[in-house]
Amino acid sequence: MNKKLLEDLDRLGFSPAETDEEFDANKTLADVIKSKDARLLEGFPVLLTNAAQEYDFDYDKTFKQLTKKEEKEDFRALLLLTFALFQYYHISFYWSTKLLERLAKQDVAYLKNLKNALTHDKNITLGNKHFHSYRFKEIFNNYFEQDKKKTRELKANYEDLSFEYALSQVFSPKQKELFKKKLYGNVLNKTEREYYSRTVKRKVAALANPELHRLAQKLMEH
Repeated sequence: MNKKLLEDLDRLGFSPAETDEEFDANKTLADVIKSKDARLLEGFPVLLTNAAQEYDFDYDKTFKQLTKKEEKEDFRALLLLTFALFQYYHISFYWSTKLLERLAKQDVAYLKNLKNALTHDKNITLGNKHFHSYRFKEIFNNYFEQDKKKTRELKANYEDLSFEYALSQVFSPKQKELFKKKLYGNVLNKTEREYYSRTVKRKVAALANPELHRLAQKLMEH
């Protein structure tokens, strides 16, 4: 397996790698097909999903780079296997929906068979290679678990930033510090307690007023 292919694969879901060379997701997918490497073929649905979501995946451009009939058949089978995994996990994307509309009747039937194999943990044959369906599910599921984790982390970071911004609009830096100390149950010294009761607590009481909150929400709608 050449170094350039490994670097390109990194960008489609394997460990991150820096590369200054021009990256072509469609060529990388075609190179995976040509490699006939069982491990890479098991990860093809993840690579394809990343290529479509993050890069400029084009079915026709990938297909044109496959010169042998066997390679084209493998690409078709792996594409349908990816769609079968989408159906198995009840997910869909705009790009996959558009490609599904192009399927011939025999492809629809094959897709149904692949979905059945995934559901019942049957072996899947691609060309002259046999694969355990659970391997495709395991790799694909691991990818999406990581993807969901990243989404949760991004959401948490956004919420943290929003919270900090909102606090800064209401409290001075010192007041914000005391607000957080009180919120997290940290001990305040005598001076801090007095300042909190005299200043911060009044603002907190105003913010906790449900009528004020309702009116503020109403104003935000206009």
